[in-house]
Formats: sequence, C-alpha cells, structure tokens
Amino acid sequence: MKKSALVMALLAMTVVVSCKKKVVTQPTAAAPTQPPPAPAPTSAPAAQLSRHDQLMKMSADEIDRQGLLAEVHFDYDKADIRDADKAILSKNAELLKGDLDFVKVTVEGHCDERGSVEYNLALGERRAKAAFDHLVSLGVPADRLRTVSYGKEVSLCSEKSEDCLARNRRGHFTVTEKIKK
Repeated sequence: MKKSALVMALLAMTVVVSCKKKVVTQPTAAAPTQPPPAPAPTSAPAAQLSRHDQLMKMSADEIDRQGLLAEVHFDYDKADIRDADKAILSKNAELLKGDLDFVKVTVEGHCDERGSVEYNLALGERRAKAAFDHLVSLGVPADRLRTVSYGKEVSLCSEKSEDCLARNRRGHFTVTEKIKK
C-alpha cells in the first residue's frame, strides 16, 4: 500500500509540473504610423569626437604636452630655415590652421652654448622670427603667434658633442593659450 501511495504521489507531482499555465494574449491595436520622437541629444563619447573637438576640450598645457608641433633646427650661427625644416613648418602650419585653429603659440628661439649671452639672445630672436615669418607665409594668422628668445639659457643637452650642440640650436613651439572662436 505504501508503494501505491508513493506511486500516486509521484504521478500527481508529474501532472502538476508538466501542466503549464497557458498565457492568452489579446490582439493589440495597430502600431502607430508615426515614428517615436528622437531621443534628446547627448554628448558624444570621446571616441566619436573629431580630433579637433577632442583637442578643444583640453587646456593649453594639455595640448602642449601632446607634442603635436615639431621643432625645427638651425645650422651653427645661422637663422635661415633649412629645406628639411620647411617641411616641418608646413606640417605645423597645417595643424595650426586645422585641428589647432583655436590656439596661440609662442615660437621660441634657442642657441647652443657658444657665444656671449647677448649675441645668443639676438640670434635666438632671429631664429624665432624666421620660423614665425615662415608660418605666416603659409597662412597662419600672425596674431596667433608671438616670439621669444631664450638664447643659450634653456638647453636640451649639456654634452660637448656636435650632436648635442645641434639639438640646442632650435625653434620650439609652445601652445600658450586657447582663443575663443
């Protein structure tokens, strides 16, 4: 008898478990013919922003730390723009007219350690002015550029090798300010 009670209980449980409640859905009204309203605009994720827009969100110091503007170099005791450096200045000009069209830049003139402080300040100024003039000739507005000479006072390298001296003879570009467009 215990066996038949156990079999009956198992059979009853099987019937209860296997019976699912049937959900009856009512037909719905026809879908509206107009599309739903567009969601309110939100700011796009950084990955979708253009390079220009990403840079605009940065401070002048953050942009400068990106190192986007390349340096140019000068021959010993010269302030003439070399042919290879004209290509560098062209790329810098394109950036300043494109993705960086909202910044002001200081063109710094630097020299190696040879010569007096006064002489190197004057040479550094001529170097900065040569780079400035070349950028303006390529269409960069002059009011977005300024020059400064550091002469031999701010060197990159202090070794006595020609390579080190050549690295110090440079025009450096520092992003100093964002302007409102």
